[in-house]
Amino acid sequence: MTEDLLEDAIVRFEEALPHAELSEDACDRLRAPVSSLKVSVPVRMDDGKLRIFSGYRVRYDDTRGPAKGGIRYHPAVTAAEVTTLAFWMTFKTALMDLPFGGGKGGVAVDPKQLSASELERLSRGYLAAIADVIGPNVDVPAPDVATGELVMGWMAHEYAKIRRGHHPGVVTGKPLALGGVPGRTSATSDGALHVLRTVQPRVLPGVDHPSAAIQGFGNAGSQLAAGLASSGWRGIAVSDSSAAIHDPKGLDIPALREHKTSTGSLADPPVGEEIGAEELLCLEVDALIPAALEGAIHAGNAEKVRARVVFEVANGPLTADADRILDEAGVEVVPDILVNAGGVTVSWFEWVANRTGDRWTEEAVRRRLEERMVTETKAVLALADERELRLRTAAYVHAIERLSEAMDAKGTAALFGDGDR
Repeated sequence: MTEDLLEDAIVRFEEALPHAELSEDACDRLRAPVSSLKVSVPVRMDDGKLRIFSGYRVRYDDTRGPAKGGIRYHPAVTAAEVTTLAFWMTFKTALMDLPFGGGKGGVAVDPKQLSASELERLSRGYLAAIADVIGPNVDVPAPDVATGELVMGWMAHEYAKIRRGHHPGVVTGKPLALGGVPGRTSATSDGALHVLRTVQPRVLPGVDHPSAAIQGFGNAGSQLAAGLASSGWRGIAVSDSSAAIHDPKGLDIPALREHKTSTGSLADPPVGEEIGAEELLCLEVDALIPAALEGAIHAGNAEKVRARVVFEVANGPLTADADRILDEAGVEVVPDILVNAGGVTVSWFEWVANRTGDRWTEEAVRRRLEERMVTETKAVLALADERELRLRTAAYVHAIERLSEAMDAKGTAALFGDGDR
């Protein structure tokens, strides 16, 4: 993860500006975060030793509402990465017309090296360190890489202890028993499937049983693979950090999911053959689906991509250079801020339920999610056709114009920190 990651992300923003209405002041305001916090999190390990972990929380923009964004645990977490992820969240929430801004957080740690009790102490310690800059009306964290409902439950409880009250809306992605909503764990993959089905006639016309290669077989990637298989797609390759598996005739996805659950990795798979991780990205497929971390496709390998369409489930899997290379090669890219917005959309449902004391059924969650994903996908497609834009540019324009409208409504004082924060 390089320090120029944010600059690379801002390229997409700048490419959209000529096609959108945004004042110069508002444009400058979106080039830097509202606040950025780095914390040290001391954790007493099981062996009695003390370790200090670096943690971060960035509130990039709150024009349209409280900042919203996940918390990830990964050894490569840096301030630059978290800031960039918060930047993307700003446009993602605006694109989906949610009453949120953009935020993100993380801790530089390999959670696989921690015991359950160490993980809980780290999670509670990190929450305590950032408690003064988050809250249901300020900044609302959620799960991300290597965090889930268990971690969110610990964090919600820790915040309640600190504030001496019940504040379930402080984080989303919680267990059902603590105010979570059904369907949250599959929301990212469910939302991605809705987007895929909506754009498929445009990006893969006349293809009855498309083939797909999926990089990343975690929660979102594995669930998406299963959803694609049930929709008539052929998943011919999948990978995680340990192995890449290929079968040109189509993989047995349920068998691979069971293997991953029982062993913790895709290594030594019961079906298919192992191939190189880079080889998966270069397979001749209808759709390449990067669902792991940022920067998987870059200037060094983009020319080898032979997919007809790239469907971004991960955040920022293509660098700006790779974007240009694929565009010149005629490869359609369906952007991350649209494709993976299912998670934050269902987080919105949970936040609303927590604030009203309501309970949402799984049927209601799934119905509302599909409605929102299809509506905004169609809006992006229409904008792309109307203004002759790439799908990524159209998605950013759609988001920028919503942000611009909100900024204009607040007045110029809000742009300089004198507004209603």
